[in-house]
Amino acid sequence: MKKIFGIIGNPLEHSLSPILHNFWFKKYKVDATYSIINTEEKNLGDIVAKIKNRSLSGINVTLPYKQKIINHVDQIINDAKLTNSINTLILNNGSIVGENTDVFGLQAAYLKRIDNNITNKALIIGAGGVSPSVILSLYKSGIKQISIINRTYDKCLFLKRNFNYLKVLRWSNLQTEIGNYDLIINATSLGLKNGQDFDFNFDKCKDNATYIDTIYNPLKTKTFKFLEDKGVKVFNGLDMFIYQGQKSFYLWNKINPEIDDELVNLLLSKLK
Repeated sequence: MKKIFGIIGNPLEHSLSPILHNFWFKKYKVDATYSIINTEEKNLGDIVAKIKNRSLSGINVTLPYKQKIINHVDQIINDAKLTNSINTLILNNGSIVGENTDVFGLQAAYLKRIDNNITNKALIIGAGGVSPSVILSLYKSGIKQISIINRTYDKCLFLKRNFNYLKVLRWSNLQTEIGNYDLIINATSLGLKNGQDFDFNFDKCKDNATYIDTIYNPLKTKTFKFLEDKGVKVFNGLDMFIYQGQKSFYLWNKINPEIDDELVNLLLSKLK
């Protein structure tokens, strides 16, 4: 019986998840398909019910449903429990289990390459769906001085309840605050293709800083290009996306798929 997987969220036009997973299904001869599932918040329970009755085999969850889906699952485990953020749903012995592979994605893609002896202070821009995963990734990687800044200050305070070591900053100070940090991570949608962007450049960023953008479409946002030209070490969100997908694929199929040049080049071709 063919397995059916998919992704829910809004917007989804930019998602490469179907390309990623269908490539691996073909490579490993898994009789399955993966597609975009358009749904509204009021229908989240119906989606979960489809996994329970096996008309769906599993799903990925992206913005804005990573927290909202929690009320519809039977159990949250591991990093999902620590972050209160789900991006992967699995059926296990009749129960719907919520897991988070974003934390692994960020660590595997970037944080293992960052020198913790140099990187002492990190700034997370944004307090939305992926932000709890970014916080936990940094903390697990040994970075203990973590600050967060968001347009809506109260969202940062809400996160601080779960991560009491967070330092909360005011959005009005962002332009100057970026000069105080070794690592800056954009966890907002600012810079996303056809979306809004930062209304200033990052000229106060340290020359020896590292900038990670969780966005991968476009591969180079305006801020990414500005900092790249300035000589700052920069990463886009593509590697994080691939690694979080790799872990989701393993959770569903018990196959650890290879990340090879053929896959990366395929994904890059879809972003040109």
